[in-house]
Amino acid sequence: MPAKRHRLFAPLALAIALAAGAQPANAQEAKRRWDELCQIRKDKLDTILPEAMRENGIDMWLVAMREGHDDPNAAMLGGGYTSDIGYFVFTDKGGGRIERAVMGIGGAGFDQCPLYDVKVSPAQLRAFVEARNPKRIGINVATEIGTADGLSHALHEKVRETLGPDLSGRLVSAEKLVSDFRSRNTATSIAAFARAGEYSRTIVERALSNEVIRPGHTTTGDVAWWMMEQLHKEGLGNSFGLPSIYILGPGERGPVSGDHVIQPGDLITVDWGVHYLLAYTDMKRMAYVLKPGENAPPPGVQRAFDRALGIRRMILDTIRPGVPAGEALATVNRRVAETKGYVLGRYDDPSRDLGVSDVVIGSHSVGDFGHGSGPSMADFNPLRATYTLRAGNLLSIELFLYTVVPEWGPRKIKIPLEDNGVVTARGLEWVYPPNSRILLVK
Repeated sequence: MPAKRHRLFAPLALAIALAAGAQPANAQEAKRRWDELCQIRKDKLDTILPEAMRENGIDMWLVAMREGHDDPNAAMLGGGYTSDIGYFVFTDKGGGRIERAVMGIGGAGFDQCPLYDVKVSPAQLRAFVEARNPKRIGINVATEIGTADGLSHALHEKVRETLGPDLSGRLVSAEKLVSDFRSRNTATSIAAFARAGEYSRTIVERALSNEVIRPGHTTTGDVAWWMMEQLHKEGLGNSFGLPSIYILGPGERGPVSGDHVIQPGDLITVDWGVHYLLAYTDMKRMAYVLKPGENAPPPGVQRAFDRALGIRRMILDTIRPGVPAGEALATVNRRVAETKGYVLGRYDDPSRDLGVSDVVIGSHSVGDFGHGSGPSMADFNPLRATYTLRAGNLLSIELFLYTVVPEWGPRKIKIPLEDNGVVTARGLEWVYPPNSRILLVK
C-alpha cells in the first residue's frame, strides 16, 4: 500500500505535540493549558455543535446538572460550578451560530473563558424555552452511550415539571447529537489529542526499558506505579486507572500489575491511556526481556508480531470517511477470514486448532473517556457500529492475534496491538508514531 496513506498527521497534530514535548511543568504551564482548553471549547461550540444539532434535527439542546452531579459534557461545555440546579441551553435560531445560554453555572475560571451569549437564573428556564418555541428539545438520556446519559431520573422529573406538559412533550434523546459533538474534532482538539498520545507513548516506552525494569527484581506492579508517578509529575490524568501490565508468555499470564517478578525471557504488555485536557488516549506496547546471550526475541515471537502488523494493515485499508463503522469492520473481518492461516476468534478464548491464528478486531472510538463516544469498528459498541465514519473522528486501531510460538510449546500466545489516529479524506492517519517493534529489556 502507498506509504503516504498512513503517514503521521504531521501537518497539524504531531508537529504541535513534538514541538511542545513532554516538558516539566513551570509556573506558566497551568495558564498555558487553560488557554488551550478554552480555545478547544470555543472551536467545538463554533464549528461542531451547529452541524451536530442540525444533522440530528434538534432545535434546542438542554443539559441539566446539580451540584455534585455534573453532566459528562460539563467540562467540554465550559466547566464551572453549579450551586443547586444549572442548565446549559443551546438553541438553533438559524444562521451560522447556535445561541448559547447558561443558567446557574459560573465561577472565576468559567468567566475567564467567555463562551455564552445569555446568562440568566435557572428559575427562568420555562420562560426562556417558551420564548424560543423549539419543536424538538434534546436531553441527555441514552440507551448505550454513557456520555449522553447524564440526566438522573430525579432531575429528569424536575426538568419535566419545570417545563410543563406542552414543552415536556417535545423532549427527545440527544444521544446521537452528543456522539457527534464529542467525536468530531477541530484542529485544536486533534493537536491536544496528539500531545496526549505523545505523553502516553514516551512514558510507556520508558517504563518498558532498563530505566525502570531490573530483571529478577522489578514486579509488574512496580512498573505500573512508576507510570502513575510520571502522570503525577506531569500534571496528567489517566484513562483507565492503573495501567494493565501482564505477561504474555512463555508462562501463564499471572497477576495484572501485581507481584509477578519480571524475568529474562518474559514477553510483557502494557495497556493504558493518558488524560490531558479533554483528550483520553488508549494504547498498548510490548517488550521482551532478553536472556543472557540473546540480542532479539525468539524468531517465533517476532513472526507473531509481524503477523499482527499485517492484520493492522488490513484494518487501515478499510477505513474511509462516509462508511458506516460496522460495515468497515465487516469488510476487514471478511478479508481476515478469507486469508489462509487465519480465523475470526473470540477475545481471550482462542480456538484449539494450533494450525491457525485467531484474530479479534475491536477498533473503537477514542479521544474522550477512554473508549470514546463516536463511530466504532467494534462488536462491543453495537449502536456506535451503525454510525458513519467521518473526517475528524478519532479511532483506536486495536486488535489481538492468538498464535503458536514454536519455541514456547503447543499453546497460543496473545499478541495485542493498539494505537490511535484520526480519520481523514485519505483514510486513517496516526497522530503520533505507532508501535512498530517489540521493545527490548536487557
